[in-house]
Amino acid sequence: MKIALPSRQNMIDGHFGHCEYFTVLTVNDSNEIISQEVVESPAGCGCKSNIAGVLANMGVTLMLAGNMGQGAVNVLHTAGIEVLRGCSGDVTTVANAWLQGTLTDSGTSCSEHEHTCQHN
Repeated sequence: MKIALPSRQNMIDGHFGHCEYFTVLTVNDSNEIISQEVVESPAGCGCKSNIAGVLANMGVTLMLAGNMGQGAVNVLHTAGIEVLRGCSGDVTTVANAWLQGTLTDSGTSCSEHEHTCQHN
């Protein structure tokens, strides 16, 4: 399986549409991370870019993200990518927490597309 994480300086970026790049981790059947690659973030807004298709074509089936608007969640779901929001911290630490079953989706989406997310 492959997991994508919107990243900035090896940390989860707080907003999917503005990340520097995506860290894509390949996980084996034993839930071990066996490889890591970087996918450049497209220019502009994440939900209106082709990133969902690019990641889906790479085999990504899960995105562990900080926050994103519902439009981005919908685009990713349409591409076959499950989304778990509310993540923060080092990308490898976050991925390992998910692999150990200790992460849950925050259920919170950005309500505005003006890039001024209100975090509770």
